[in-house]
Amino acid sequence: MFVDADRGIKRLPYLLLFEDQPGPCKDVCGGIEHVVLRSHLLKPSNSPSKAVIIFMHPIGGGEYLPLPMALARAGHHVIYCQSRYPNNDTALIMEKVAIDLGECVRDAKERLGYEKVILGGWSGGGSLALFYQRQAENSTINATPAGDPPNLNAARLLPADGLLLLAAHVSRALSLTEWMDASIIDKSRPDERHPELDLYNPDNPNQPPYTEAFQQRYHAAQIARNRRITAWVRERLASFRAQSRPNEEMCFIVHGTMAAPLWLDPSIDPNGRKPNRCFLDALASSTTARSGWPGLPHCAAGCPSGVTTSPTPMVTQTRHI
Repeated sequence: MFVDADRGIKRLPYLLLFEDQPGPCKDVCGGIEHVVLRSHLLKPSNSPSKAVIIFMHPIGGGEYLPLPMALARAGHHVIYCQSRYPNNDTALIMEKVAIDLGECVRDAKERLGYEKVILGGWSGGGSLALFYQRQAENSTINATPAGDPPNLNAARLLPADGLLLLAAHVSRALSLTEWMDASIIDKSRPDERHPELDLYNPDNPNQPPYTEAFQQRYHAAQIARNRRITAWVRERLASFRAQSRPNEEMCFIVHGTMAAPLWLDPSIDPNGRKPNRCFLDALASSTTARSGWPGLPHCAAGCPSGVTTSPTPMVTQTRHI
């Protein structure tokens, strides 16, 4: 245990160990049958509570970031729990991250004794929180898009008692699509680009501020590129199955994942940002067929449906970068 004497906050690191669902492969360390998650409980020294706010990001570690600390200083109990994929989305499977979050929710209630759990969805944790809550309230998923475990119907996910969404994007699949370089026509030849869709080509006649017609054309080409890659991935998986290699995996590189028009044209969704800058947070540039590729339209965690139909109390705060 660590105590911040100046702020009166106790930090209690702990490990969360649970038995994983059986499957054809083991994608993380923790033993043959178990998963180990690193967690931190932040507690104000003189402020008992029956409620806790749980943060989890699909890959990010945020236990030392300002927001959890600020909430603890404000008198709230906070858990930041790492998923089984810390700092690496190459092999990420969102259905398994939902199970990780479910184990943290269950542990908070059954072992730590909290009566109420609020899911704190920060950045990529927002779509995770919504995905988790939809499946906890009404599970519909029995396999990953690749047809692999886990089965969320069998996971017995406990619904949270509230959602707190903070600067959250819609999902990895949709964010990736909005950032993809639409000028790349063939993934195997990334240097060959459509000149009128290449945002970084100074000879491109389409320059900021972009017309509405160009934005629509560009976004349609982004969606088409995502779907082309997804179709290729599904063809490869079908080929593996046809060759009696159903558990075969395949790694690949996705070039051009940092080409959102709004980074060059601040008049798109304006918020005072400067042009020609971004936050260097490319998604799924190194990925695999079975896991990290968030492809449309098969990525279950990529759809915002169910956000407004859930009866769970929800507070949202957004600010675009």
